[in-house]
Amino acid sequence: MKILAFAGSTSSTSINRELVKFVLKGFQDEEINLIDLNDFSMPVFSVDLEKKGFPEEAHQFLKVIEDCDGIICSLAEHNRSYSATFKNVFDWASRINVKVFQNRPMFLMSTSPGGYGGGNVMNTAKTFFPQFGAEIKDTFSLPKFYENFDLESGVINPDMLKELKDKTENFKNQFKN
Repeated sequence: MKILAFAGSTSSTSINRELVKFVLKGFQDEEINLIDLNDFSMPVFSVDLEKKGFPEEAHQFLKVIEDCDGIICSLAEHNRSYSATFKNVFDWASRINVKVFQNRPMFLMSTSPGGYGGGNVMNTAKTFFPQFGAEIKDTFSLPKFYENFDLESGVINPDMLKELKDKTENFKNQFKN
């Protein structure tokens, strides 16, 4: 199984990337492609620029999705929505292929320092990603990241850890014949 994983953030200290990396420890027997949105930097989408053609990075983003069997994504929440960089990558890619996620199974996550755990961006993604070809199999939101996560140990809240492990295992089981 080939897993594509990414955080919807370009921060060098992204807490969503830390959550993704922690979850990937449960996929050690799988082929993992952990991408960084910094590698898909493009001009801000506009129809005027679109008329001149699509950035190669948008094609590359769609290619890494095409080459995977499943997606693990943790979205950063900026002002109650997607980060600007993720939204830009998504906008460009969707103009090439409206089914950006190409009907791949997805484990969708979010985390934030606050008590809502990125719930606004999670709710938006749960509503719209299926319209763009995501087969969301499960979701997980980690509130109060700095209270519930340790960079060495991962999720330290026992109830949240159990929930995450159960959901990770359920996602893995989607690929068993």
